[in-house]
Amino acid sequence: APGTPGEIEIRGKNVFLEYWRRPDDTRKAFRNGWFRTGDVAVIENGIWRILGRSSVDIIKTGGEKVSALEVEEVLLTHPDIRECAVVGVPDPLWGERVCAALVLGEGKTPDIETLRAWCKERMAPFKTPKNFAAVEKLPRNAMGKIIKPDVKKLFA
Repeated sequence: APGTPGEIEIRGKNVFLEYWRRPDDTRKAFRNGWFRTGDVAVIENGIWRILGRSSVDIIKTGGEKVSALEVEEVLLTHPDIRECAVVGVPDPLWGERVCAALVLGEGKTPDIETLRAWCKERMAPFKTPKNFAAVEKLPRNAMGKIIKPDVKKLFA
């Protein structure tokens, strides 16, 4: 339904039929002939907007789905934040809580309450990170991609 996040599923003659010699993976990847891409999107004004990968970029908190990429996009507009990574961390009450690792500009020290208030002016309260960690650099793989499981460890 428009405005509701959901997983993108595809089928057609151009979609592969199975994972080679991996029947369990094939069974998990297909539902009623539709390939489950793992990408989550929302339809807004007839246009699909990709929110991220369901495995790492979608945070389920208090019955809401939060796009980590959307929160990162907002955080990166803050003048003191050079880089960031947003993750969901297990929470006994909410399922997951939104957490953000931040690389700050040189000589910048975050005031958490001021940062939290800044976030709440720009996004829904349930999207606002509950925890922040200032780091010198974000963990990256050899290709330069942020390693989100390593970011999660900052909040364990």
